[in-house]
Amino acid sequence: MFVAANADVAESATVGDGTKIWDLAQVREDATIGENCVVGRGAYIGAGVSVGSNCKIQNQALVYEPAVLEDGVFIGPAVVLTNDTFPRAITPDGTLKSASDWEPVGVLVRSGASIGARAVCVAPVEIGAWATVAAGAVVTRDVPAFALVAGVPARRIGWVGRAGIPLVLDGDHWICPQTGERYRQNDETLEVVL
Repeated sequence: MFVAANADVAESATVGDGTKIWDLAQVREDATIGENCVVGRGAYIGAGVSVGSNCKIQNQALVYEPAVLEDGVFIGPAVVLTNDTFPRAITPDGTLKSASDWEPVGVLVRSGASIGARAVCVAPVEIGAWATVAAGAVVTRDVPAFALVAGVPARRIGWVGRAGIPLVLDGDHWICPQTGERYRQNDETLEVVL
């Protein structure tokens, strides 16, 4: 494990072997980061956040609690995973809100998914396995596995395979041009053909 001298990692955080945490990153209390991860410069990992193994969280990304990132997730530069559905600084009577005045909700990012630079995922939302969220997208609803979504709000514009490359329709199947893997579409879901 490597932690830059000016990174801030809470004593109660758990960091796996082979993980690198770079300059000015902050990992809060009770956060868990798996093995062989990279946490980029200035990234923020909130209290109690769970990050699987082999994840990359790029510079300036903000991963607020109670987010869960499964294995192999890519979080691009300046991505934000929110945790407050109805944010306010003050209560209706004008007093400053405290932690007891709201209930955090999280973003769940399934294995192998990628979220592009400056995208925002508005909790609560689930990003399906191997899905790709395009740079700058604003995700306001669940994203199916293997979906390619883009825009504000994000909408599905295609499908991607495990290699992350857009799939090509060939008859009744979607084909990955890099791996040759075949997929079958069923309404708004995609499944691997064995």
